[in-house]
Amino acid sequence: MTYIDGFLAPVLPGRREAYREVATRSAQIFLDHGALQVVEAFGDDVPEGKMTDMWRAVQGDKAGGEGLVFSWIVWPSKEARNAGWGKAMEDERMKQAPDAPFDGKRIIYGGFETIVDMNAA
Repeated sequence: MTYIDGFLAPVLPGRREAYREVATRSAQIFLDHGALQVVEAFGDDVPEGKMTDMWRAVQGDKAGGEGLVFSWIVWPSKEARNAGWGKAMEDERMKQAPDAPFDGKRIIYGGFETIVDMNAA
């Protein structure tokens, strides 16, 4: 079964396009190092909850104009992910610009073992 890395990140106000550019470059690096798919999705309908929600998870400032990105990387296996992730982080193209369009300290992420994987016929 595949292995998934999942991420939720706050995007700074007015930086949506800059984030898309960084995400596009990063996606190619992960694909070059063994990822099967990279998806980056900008929040369009992310409600605020009463107890918890995605905004609180990353201390996002919706009222202040921040956006949310939900993304994932699909790998062939956890072993491929471990090897590919290490190579991607060493890749010179991965060097983060000093004016990143997101706050890296507030990103939440994790690795997930796939338990259901269905597609429409």
